[in-house]
Amino acid sequence: MEKKPIYEGKAKQVFTTANPDELVVYFKDDATALNGEKKGTIINKGVLNNKISTFFFELLGKHGIPHHFIRLLSDREMLVKRLDILKVEVVVRNITAGSLAKRIGWEEGKKLSRPVLEMYYKNDELGDPLINDYHIYAMGLAQPEQVAKMAEYALKINSILSGYLKAKKLELIDFKLEFGLHNGEVLLGDEISPDTCRFWDSETGEKLDKDRFRRDLGNVEEAYHEILFRLTGEKA
Repeated sequence: MEKKPIYEGKAKQVFTTANPDELVVYFKDDATALNGEKKGTIINKGVLNNKISTFFFELLGKHGIPHHFIRLLSDREMLVKRLDILKVEVVVRNITAGSLAKRIGWEEGKKLSRPVLEMYYKNDELGDPLINDYHIYAMGLAQPEQVAKMAEYALKINSILSGYLKAKKLELIDFKLEFGLHNGEVLLGDEISPDTCRFWDSETGEKLDKDRFRRDLGNVEEAYHEILFRLTGEKA
């Protein structure tokens, strides 16, 4: 497959293909946290996140969530539909952790009475600031119907994944989603992995996500492997 690089981010590289409507996403082992202030490498993170994201996209597709994933190409690559990314990151929170705990003064681990949906301006230089619908419309980041669709999908995804993960003895604390437009349709993009979600063991409360890297908790690679194993039974 002929590929030309068009973008490189903190965790992935993106390549064009012979088909203008399709791209190849390559998952790297690079890890960043704290708005890029902390950098490192998580061994085989790219392989694990590629496989974990593939699993979640396929699961969500079976439940009617439209997404950019087409198929797995290799351990580190997936073929996806080209999206015009909406510069709005959508976060769903079920239990207080991270920035929400600091912002509202609640201790981590307190269950929210209902899911909280937040939106952030996708801008690394500004640290992805929290915004609301009024900002989105004033800045021209998305149309009202697109924002409504992102919110609808995000809450549905939360319901699907929360229920599924409980059976795997995992608690979905919170997660970040990105969406884009493909032929005018809002599709789920990016990835769903321990880089973009907080997963806690439902019995022990052990963190099984990138917080282990952020907070120097150790056993980072083991946590990513554990998520893949609980989802698929595979030991990568």
